[in-house]
Amino acid sequence: MTGWVDAISGTPEGHVVAMGLALLAAVSHAVFGALQKGRHDPWLSRGAIDISYGLMALPVALFVVPWPQGNAWAILVGAEVIHVGYKLAQATSYSRGDFTVVYPIVRGTGPLVTVAAAGLLFGERYSGVQWGGVMLLSGAIFALALVNLARSGRDRAPPVGTLGWALLTGVFVAAYTTYDAFGIRATPDPFTFLAWFFMIDGLVFPWIALWRYRRMLAPPEPGPLMLRGVTGGLVAFVSFGAVMLATRIDRVGQAAVLRETSVVFAALIGWAFLGERVGVQRAALAVLIALGAVVVEFG
Repeated sequence: MTGWVDAISGTPEGHVVAMGLALLAAVSHAVFGALQKGRHDPWLSRGAIDISYGLMALPVALFVVPWPQGNAWAILVGAEVIHVGYKLAQATSYSRGDFTVVYPIVRGTGPLVTVAAAGLLFGERYSGVQWGGVMLLSGAIFALALVNLARSGRDRAPPVGTLGWALLTGVFVAAYTTYDAFGIRATPDPFTFLAWFFMIDGLVFPWIALWRYRRMLAPPEPGPLMLRGVTGGLVAFVSFGAVMLATRIDRVGQAAVLRETSVVFAALIGWAFLGERVGVQRAALAVLIALGAVVVEFG
């Protein structure tokens, strides 16, 4: 499998494969976000998800893929630090605001920063038309967040605080996307990076969730919570694994932009499963988001 990934990297075939992987990551990431924001406390949901995929990755990391060599250990530790910061900011955002408000802001910030960072770190260059597509996609995502904020029936936190945490989460998204793209490219076997990342990443946040769980006056039943965790863990393998392979095979910036079409799928999930209205404005903005991704891809 590793040989095939390396063989198609940088080729027209690889570009098509990377585009498909990024879109797969978009769908699965919207599902993942809804799972964390669902009926359970987002801190507990994230802890259940992390311990689930950490345990599932354990035998693969130890017995299937090659062990990390050389500076791969340092790269994995750096990735974990960034991801812990991301998850802390994300859980705080979801605790303060509606899913359809927070999620678009997070995803709208990511591509702007990631495309710029990919130009600096990986020498990727984008045409003026493609940058216009990035601006269209991110602008429509931010507009969607503002529409959702105006229509939100909940006022659990000051809007400025909610938006600030969501923006910080988006910066972390760009940071981990760029850093992890570097990591998976620097590791000879990409599946070594993925397996060991998931195993290590499952070690930290469950303790934070357990600390919060023990201090709850009415903690939820562990059975349904862990079922959500196992489901989220499986989805995380697809979401994160797909976009990381896409960044190894093809351009980091394009993979990041295509992944952010997850906002469109998140709107559908919010409407279908979380009881959140869509409306004409949201539908029109979803079309603009998709159009921005198309412009980046073919511009």
